[in-house]
Amino acid sequence: MAELKTKKTDMNAEAFIGSVADEGKRDDCRTIVSMMAKVTKSPPVMWGPSIVGFGDYRYVYASGREGDWFVMGFSPRKQKLTIYLTEGFEHHADLLSELGKFTTGMGCLYVKRLGDIDINVLEKLLAASAKRLMKK
Repeated sequence: MAELKTKKTDMNAEAFIGSVADEGKRDDCRTIVSMMAKVTKSPPVMWGPSIVGFGDYRYVYASGREGDWFVMGFSPRKQKLTIYLTEGFEHHADLLSELGKFTTGMGCLYVKRLGDIDINVLEKLLAASAKRLMKK
């Protein structure tokens, strides 16, 4: 079975965020760091070269495969900010309906900029997701 390539690193998350070229995206990243650190009560940790993760989650699949991941995280991708919710979105339709302009993919929430969404709703979504996942 293939080993997961994305793992915790010793890279400095603050330095990574500081290296984001676009000032607006950099400011959005700092806002996301603040929210995710608050709801997970965990510091930012780099996972691979470009994902900032918060909290620790041990997963076990029905097949017996298991591994370590973050509770939530994000990455300032070139086109959009990618917000990773390990818990997914299926339990949060009510909050998503209030969020604003976004798209989703497997556990990923994509936003162009935080100005396109209601950040208070985002914080509620992050808190609800962290609460559900951290209970497991």
